[in-house]
Amino acid sequence: MPEAPDLQVIKEVLIRRIVGMEIVQAKIVRPTVFRFLTGQEFAGDIAGCTIQSIARRGKYLLLSLTGERSLVVNPMLTGTFYLCAPSARLSKRTCVVLAFSDDLELRYIDDRQMGRVYYVSSHQLDQVPGLSEQGPDVLDDSVTFDQFKARLRPYWGEIKGVLARGAVLAGIGNAYSDEILFDAGLFTLSQAYLPVR
Repeated sequence: MPEAPDLQVIKEVLIRRIVGMEIVQAKIVRPTVFRFLTGQEFAGDIAGCTIQSIARRGKYLLLSLTGERSLVVNPMLTGTFYLCAPSARLSKRTCVVLAFSDDLELRYIDDRQMGRVYYVSSHQLDQVPGLSEQGPDVLDDSVTFDQFKARLRPYWGEIKGVLARGAVLAGIGNAYSDEILFDAGLFTLSQAYLPVR
């Protein structure tokens, strides 16, 4: 599952490789992962748009496009990205393909098709499920320990699940929550329950 550190690396690579590039063609290969919120036909609407910037919010990757459009990707459990030449073999799990003007493609691949790709107008970002409900980013150094404890107070139950929800800190999933709890010395279920008072 791509979590904040993994998506941060993907974001940095994509910034170097595709920011400023024009999308000449787009194709939805597996519609099960795709969500339209713009009311526009995707392939025709996105063609000619340029990637302006790429950001990460928790476990979401946001590609800001000209024309006040955005692609928001929540890769969930098995989603990943593949930057390649158009001649590269198309995986049977490829869901969305963006072709750029310099003979390069960005493919979103999802083995189980659990992730979601949202095509939205820039003012519709708050309509992407889960995006606006996230807490501060886990890689943001500005959250103090006291703030973290205060953010935990409203939650009850198994702490791993609370950490992975994203409302306390955004960007933590199953893998990193295990590592965090191990490092904190919480090894049994009886020790890993909230609230922390």
